[in-house]
Amino acid sequence: MKTNPRSAPDVSVRGLTRRFGANTVLRGLDLDIESGEFVALLGRSGSGKTTFLRTLAGLDAVTQGEVRLPANRAVVFQEPRLMPWKKVWQNVTLGLTGADARGRAVAALKEVGLDHRLDAWPATLSGGEAQRVALARALVREPQLLLLDEPFAALDALTRIRMHELVAALWTVHKPSVLLVTHDVDEALLLADRALVLEDGRIRTELKITQPHPRARAMIGFSLMRADLLSALGVDVDGPAGIAKPADTVACRVPDDAKPRRTAPVLRSV
Repeated sequence: MKTNPRSAPDVSVRGLTRRFGANTVLRGLDLDIESGEFVALLGRSGSGKTTFLRTLAGLDAVTQGEVRLPANRAVVFQEPRLMPWKKVWQNVTLGLTGADARGRAVAALKEVGLDHRLDAWPATLSGGEAQRVALARALVREPQLLLLDEPFAALDALTRIRMHELVAALWTVHKPSVLLVTHDVDEALLLADRALVLEDGRIRTELKITQPHPRARAMIGFSLMRADLLSALGVDVDGPAGIAKPADTVACRVPDDAKPRRTAPVLRSV
């Protein structure tokens, strides 16, 4: 694995292959992530999303292919992974080097709205608060590449919306390159510049999302882009009132002359 100098923080992956015994999870995968770009990676369970993220994080070795990365990276996992015997600010500075660690923790916690919980114990935090601490722990390292592995999956709907808004705001300020692994199509459309679908170990589908931030589900083209991504994931959305159905079930299709004209960006198969 090679790292780029700080002046070139782009991610470049060429021919990445990952096997577990006889099972090939990633098959000659190619991907570029531009500096400051927010990319969402979708795929069915077992498609290799987390394996790919772990490779970019340096947790799995590159045994076949080439991966070029910025030197400074940070990961936020689905679980906050806080040390219960350390206070909040100590969790944020875990493994951090340099002077004034507590001051840097205070600044990072203030950005996520938790500076009033500096000396709290993890057991006293709500799920949303714990995940914000995990996000602060990533931000305090000023990463050039931020890797998010389904960090909102375990949160309730309202907390998830607030976390979406927080991540979008922090990305706008700090502008790291971001790879978000998610099963949530709406999440990808609300946050990312580009949504990718991983299938059979390769990037099979790409959708560029050009609408400005902040975004909402009511924005022009949202439902059409959502339908395109769901279709790429094997979900039929041609049922009545646009209700999503699994692809192997029978859908009540809308006559062609009754369908609205498509104005949203269309998918590109790669």
